Amino acid sequence: MTGKGNQPDRVLVSDQLEDVGMEILRDEGFEVDYVPGMKAEDLRERIGSYRALVVRSSTRVTSQVIEQGKNLRVIGRAGTGVDNIDVDAATRKGILVINTPGGNTVSAAEHTVSMMLSLARNIPQAHISLTGGNWDRKRFVGMEVLEKSIGIIGLGQIGREVAKRCQGLGMFVIGYDPLMQKDAALKLGIELVSLDELYRRSDFITVHTPLTSETKGLINDASIARCRKGVRFLNCARGGIIDESALLRGLQSGQVGGAALDVFEKEPPDRTPLFEHAKVIVTPHLGASTEEAQEKVAAQVARQIADALKERAYAGVVNASILHLTIQEEVRPFLRLSEKMGSLAAQLLEGKVSSITVSAEGKMVSSAIDLLKAGVLRGMLPHFLPDPVNIINAPFLAKEMGIAVREQRREDGRELLNSLALFVETDRGRVDLVGTVFGAASIRLVKIDRFRVEVNPEGYLLIYKNVDKPGFLARVGSILAASNVNIGGISLGRTGAGEMALTVMNVDDFISLPLLQELARLEGVSELKFADLGGIL
Repeated sequence: MTGKGNQPDRVLVSDQLEDVGMEILRDEGFEVDYVPGMKAEDLRERIGSYRALVVRSSTRVTSQVIEQGKNLRVIGRAGTGVDNIDVDAATRKGILVINTPGGNTVSAAEHTVSMMLSLARNIPQAHISLTGGNWDRKRFVGMEVLEKSIGIIGLGQIGREVAKRCQGLGMFVIGYDPLMQKDAALKLGIELVSLDELYRRSDFITVHTPLTSETKGLINDASIARCRKGVRFLNCARGGIIDESALLRGLQSGQVGGAALDVFEKEPPDRTPLFEHAKVIVTPHLGASTEEAQEKVAAQVARQIADALKERAYAGVVNASILHLTIQEEVRPFLRLSEKMGSLAAQLLEGKVSSITVSAEGKMVSSAIDLLKAGVLRGMLPHFLPDPVNIINAPFLAKEMGIAVREQRREDGRELLNSLALFVETDRGRVDLVGTVFGAASIRLVKIDRFRVEVNPEGYLLIYKNVDKPGFLARVGSILAASNVNIGGISLGRTGAGEMALTVMNVDDFISLPLLQELARLEGVSELKFADLGGIL
């Protein structure tokens, strides 16, 4: 591919990258400059002449860098996380941001299994003892993993790879995932169970979920108490999924038989009593640190950049919405609405998902149903999967989980000219949402379950049901005010005077768990939920 004046397009690599990545780009006809460790001011000065930028985690691609990238079309991250890239600024400039999902899947799964075996056989502790001059075989008697039960929380790509390896060790593999369907799990040899049953039956428990408000502190004092005595925990996913203080208490009481941690609530972690415990082994976030994984992501990011610049394909796109800038102007707000509805449904639902239905009314919305189904999944799946999710891969990830998204279309809108509805059924209930677009681009929710509302699905939402009585809203407002939580908007719906009412508040501030618990204790309050729609994950 050539740039202006028949000169080859230039690609700048500003972080350490395996040679295979540069070789692929050069073979594709690009001019590659490899300058790892660039200073921020040097990057800003040089970026203007490049069509693509390749980074890992060290380079910070700020809005200032992006503003100077006059010819920049693609920013590629050799890895998964894009926290070091201002994705919003890139999107506004029409620059693709891509990452390399799946490149470290095998490495992360193998590290998890290595940690499990090390934990079972006390290998690190025995090594330290022997190199310290001791020969103490009785002290380090271990356990076999054969016919032991491992509970896998989160059955994304890495969770499934862990399951495959544990099956090869002769272990009983049980799993929990609110989206994975039973038939899909059975095909993988995984027995799908509830979270409570997983706690009760597992000898080892490993977590492979994203870190969200739902999964933060998932393993805590209460969940540890529900486990069988002597359970061993593994976390090679994200720090914070296991409450480290609760884990230490479980170890000290003997309820927990051991723990192997590769990730921590704070990284690098402070030295804590958890590190001193004899039944804890730790590694410094090494899940993706293998030569093979580094080569895979280097090759993967190079191929994806070449495909994007030559307009052959778009894989691993983080800001996928820019691929749809050529869509009719009137469709784009409905795509944003679909993502917000999917995210809200994920935060409202309880139990295991059994079906998802997306219903479009109106000719324009019906014509974009496939895109809007992907938008719903794009909003919903990041709450359950650690894998990067975008418009492109969301339908494929859902299919892997055995989720079928049904669709309904009515070209003649009965109540609104164009509207979008989402119905999610679980084994514990159902979430119904209806939304539309007012004017050119004002997205609104107009129905939640059976209650008619008018809600701007942005930022923080406080949602609860209560008996329709005078003064109730004032009590909630006073509690929020006492905690300096400002209310930005209120929508009320009710089934009838004095009957059940639904209140949805847009609030300006995050509401802490203690404050939510205080609100939930108000007499008459039920089904209180707090949702963050400030941005798609």
